[in-house]
Amino acid sequence: MKKIAITIGTISTLILALVSIAVLNQEIESQENNSEPEIKTQEIESEADVIMPNKTSRPGCEKTDACYVPSTITINQGETVTWANKDVAFHSVTSGFYDDPTDLFDSGHLDPEEKFSVTFEEKGIYNYFCTLHPWMAGKVLVE
Repeated sequence: MKKIAITIGTISTLILALVSIAVLNQEIESQENNSEPEIKTQEIESEADVIMPNKTSRPGCEKTDACYVPSTITINQGETVTWANKDVAFHSVTSGFYDDPTDLFDSGHLDPEEKFSVTFEEKGIYNYFCTLHPWMAGKVLVE
């Protein structure tokens, strides 16, 4: 009885192996006969227009103009700018200059990975800064 069970097990294993090989060969032939390769595309959603990169909470990013990336962005009237905090520290996007803020917009403190958006209805130059890190400054040019 033990010999019959081993023989049936061996035959079953061989049949499964042959079926697997046949299926694999069929897939390979199907791919070779296909004149156009299958291209999988994924729509990439733009995360933000301006990024506050990692380590901008430390002085030094102003030397390479990399506290907000890009530090100056040009848009058309009526468009929206979205900022994303990609640092591990809190930041803000506040209109004006560090020593002379204005009341046009203020994100408040943005947690890491948090975003803030402003729609610019009027043409002009809009300076902004981070209330927590005075070396961080940027500009929106609205045409």
